[in-house]
Amino acid sequence: MTLLMFAAGLIMLVVGAEALVRGASKLARAVGLSPLIIGLTIVAFGTSAPEMAVSVLAGLAGNADISLGNVVGSNIFNVLLILGVSSVITPLIVSTQLVRLDVPIMVAASFLTWILGADGKIGHSDGILLFAGIILYTAFLVYQGRRESKEAPENKEPTSNDQKSFLEGKLLVNIGLIAAGLVLLVWGSNWLVRGAVSIAEYLGVSQLLIGLTVVAAGTSLPEVATSVVAAIHGERDIAVGNVVGSNIFNIMAVLGMSAIVAAKGITISDVALRFDIPIMTAVAVACLPIFFTGNVISRWEGGLFLGYYLAYTLYLILSATHNDMLPLFGRAMLWFVIPITVITLLVVLVRPIRTRKKVQES
Repeated sequence: MTLLMFAAGLIMLVVGAEALVRGASKLARAVGLSPLIIGLTIVAFGTSAPEMAVSVLAGLAGNADISLGNVVGSNIFNVLLILGVSSVITPLIVSTQLVRLDVPIMVAASFLTWILGADGKIGHSDGILLFAGIILYTAFLVYQGRRESKEAPENKEPTSNDQKSFLEGKLLVNIGLIAAGLVLLVWGSNWLVRGAVSIAEYLGVSQLLIGLTVVAAGTSLPEVATSVVAAIHGERDIAVGNVVGSNIFNIMAVLGMSAIVAAKGITISDVALRFDIPIMTAVAVACLPIFFTGNVISRWEGGLFLGYYLAYTLYLILSATHNDMLPLFGRAMLWFVIPITVITLLVVLVRPIRTRKKVQES
């Protein structure tokens, strides 16, 4: 029965993602908003609904490790695995707005989580601060999108009554597709997570590990399905905007609301504070040099993301099982893999700058 629930959840996720991407991309064109704004708001917040449901319920039940692990694990999963898979399918063009505004906000939100949790807890006041941030961020995106829509020349042409009726009909259809997609995504995620958690608990692993891996991966599957389908359909702004917007929403809205509703706030374990939250922050920072290199996430960069996600997951498994290979694996990552990656990214970042200087000099 557990396996059937798991499989049914996967099917619902794929169907829901297809409906959501189709509806969102058409809605963007129908109302004059850019696909990036739709990806950063409707799609990103919608696909983060499972994270909100799981973390808030866990917070109410006093399972702080599940609440925190779900958010931290989902953000790591979103960048390393989802952007990795999507960019391997097709190189993703990154919008200038993402580079200048949204990715820095994602990085700042990650650092803020680390700072707020330094005392071992994200309390009610911290939760209110985070949730106020998502309200301001969303309001700014909507304002910006409406301003861009008014300034666009194609939106200044008069529209006849027949055209208005036709557009209103298409608008309702697209909203219906988005709503149906979101419902399927939430139901599918719920079924899949319930099945996956039952399997994980049967194996006897900790709640933090369940939150960081099984629950995080399960609640992030809507983002996986949505971004992959968007990449296949060529909706690259939605594919990337969905990930960045979801990460911002996870920290500010999901973690913020969980801290507000939890009786004693969200307790931060020493392990999460010393390892998992710093990893989440480092992953967000890692987006900056990659996004700056020509505003494109290439296939090799996506492969690099995937490799790091596999390494992170392997580390969690070795740590949970107290494997003797853990110290050797940690040293290999610290002294060999990470330095080589940093050097490679610096070379890739410096090369376009030097090329531009040579062109200017000539």
